[in-house]
Parts: sequence; C-alpha cells; structure tokens
Amino acid sequence: MTNTSLTPRTRRRRPTGEVVLGVDTHRDAHVAAVLSLVGAVIGTEEFPATAAGYRELLKWARGMGTVRRAGVEGTGSFGAALSRYLLAQGVEVFDVNRPDRTDRRQRGKSEPLDAQNAARAVLSGRARARAKSGDGPVQIARMYKLTKGSAVKARTQAINQLKAVLVAADPNLREELAGLGNPELFRTCARFADDSNNDEGGEEAVLHATRITLCLLAHRIEQLTEQIQDLERRLALLAELHAPQLLTVVGIGPDTAVTLLITMGDNPERLHSEASFAALCGVSPVERSSGARQYRRLNRGGDRQANAALHRIVQTRLRFDPRTQDYFERRVKEGKTRREIVRCLKRYAAREVFHLVRPTQPSPPS
Repeated sequence: MTNTSLTPRTRRRRPTGEVVLGVDTHRDAHVAAVLSLVGAVIGTEEFPATAAGYRELLKWARGMGTVRRAGVEGTGSFGAALSRYLLAQGVEVFDVNRPDRTDRRQRGKSEPLDAQNAARAVLSGRARARAKSGDGPVQIARMYKLTKGSAVKARTQAINQLKAVLVAADPNLREELAGLGNPELFRTCARFADDSNNDEGGEEAVLHATRITLCLLAHRIEQLTEQIQDLERRLALLAELHAPQLLTVVGIGPDTAVTLLITMGDNPERLHSEASFAALCGVSPVERSSGARQYRRLNRGGDRQANAALHRIVQTRLRFDPRTQDYFERRVKEGKTRREIVRCLKRYAAREVFHLVRPTQPSPPS
C-alpha cells in the first residue's frame, strides 16, 4: 500500500468543493497541505515565508477547492504574518499545537506530515482556538508590554549588580552611601565623575574603578527607568482609548487592563462565550470528584499572565471592595477555604471582564 501521507507533492487537481488547509510554519518557508472534508490528502507544497509566498499559498489552495478554514502552527510566532493574511482574505484560522509524541512515534515526523496533522486537527475539532488577528491596538500594546518587561528585567539586574559592587567596595565609600534609599543612592552614584587619569596603582585605582562602575550602572538604571515610565504612559493611553470601561471596575488598573486585552486579542469575537475566556485565563474549574467527595481543583493551564491579572483584581477587591468582603465572609461560613473562594472570585472577575470587552450582540428581531 502506498503511503500518500509521506508524498511531499501531489498533482494539481480540479476544485472539489470545500477543503481544509493546514500549514507547518518555519522562519524561511511554510509547508501547506490541503485535505478534503473526509481527510484525504489532496496536495502538499512548500512556499517562501514572504508576502508573495502567502499569496501563492492561498491561490494554490483555492485551486483545489473552497478554503474556509485553516489550521496554522505557531500563529503567535512564525505563522503570525500568514495568519493575519489569511484572516484578511476571509479564511477562519485556528491555532494548532504540535502533534503529541505518541502520534509522532507512530507516524513519523516531517514537514508535510505536520501540515497534514494541522489540517486534521481542524477537521476533528481538536483545534478550536481561533487565531488572534494581531492588526490593531492590542498588538501595539503587546509589543509595548514586551519591551517594558525586558526593560524591567534589565533594570532589576542593574540594581542587583550595583548593590553587589557596593558590598565589596572600600569601607569609606560604603559609609558615604550608607542609609540612602534607592532613588537617592542612584542619583548620588550617577554624579561620580571620572576625575582621575587612573595612573595610580593599588587601592586608589580600585576605588576609582569602583566609583566609575557605580556611575555607569546608575546611569543605566536611570535610562531604563525612563523607558519603563514612557512605556507605562503609552500603555495607559491605549487602555483609556480602547477599553475605558475596564478602568472603571474596582481592582483594574491600566497594566491589568492591558494584560487582559492582550489575552483576548484584537478580535475578541473569536471567543464564543465567557466559559471559553475563563478557560483561556486558566480559571475554569477542573472536576476532580471521587466517590462521595465533590471537588474541583485549580486549573493550571491557560494564559498565566491573564491568570495573575485576575488574581490581582481579586486581592485588591478583598482589601477594598465591601461586596467582595461580604461574599468572602459568607463563603467562609459555608466551610469554603480561602483558596476555593479566591478561585470562585477569579471566575466571576473573568465573566465581568468578558462582558465588558465583548458585549453580547442583541439578537435580530424575528
């Protein structure tokens, strides 16, 4: 029997109705596979990861039938640009995870096989997560937040390095800087000037190098702080312009609002219900009942940054919101633990955010 799944290319066929497209994405080239609705492989082909290549890919696929759905691996990385193009052309794009190890052991691993598996994931319903469009203000916020995260990490590293240098510094220098808070410490170190030709040896040369190192690290910290503040202003402006309704909710500030907007994407209509958003945030309960014990455990999946944002909302409300405090006391009397109550509150917060960002469309009159 001929194994057609290993054939990298097949002949162009005449259009045969609706087909499903699957794409295995890479940095320089994408491999596409077209399957019929019964799972038969119609064709596979490789295309460059360029604008012209995307056009050729879709034209090739449409030459075999009507393309309404596509499964794409890596819609947030190598397949992001292709996903945006397909969505703009009216194709419904689903994010496909790589095949599991059992399937790869049984069927092997190749780019045509991965593309075919992507299409089969759409056919079987395994791939249900619709790709983010990535062409609006949320994509802008995602890039700003990425830059801010790296700047925060670099600033923390620079602060730790500055304090590590102080630990081994000359005692007189340590006493000069002792008792200063971080802002004043950084300003003082930034004023250290290179006022020596560094020709002297011994302790004086080491002290001079220490002061210059502290000065450079302090300047780096100041620059990174300015970048972080600028990015925070940009993110706050985006939240105010595109989701002001979130900022009126107790416990939601600009940073939390941006995090939740990034999770929903520029096309929140891809999320059909509040339950799908809760699962995306990792706050949907997971059944773990056994025998007479009815129990639901914490969901450890989903977007962990969105989960952390919902956790911050709940913790803020437990401190300042009377309604949340009353709810907490009532559930404690019912025998619930704090962890179980927080889990419920996170689910309620996800429901509230979902309906604020994606209001329910009124049904047309009959």
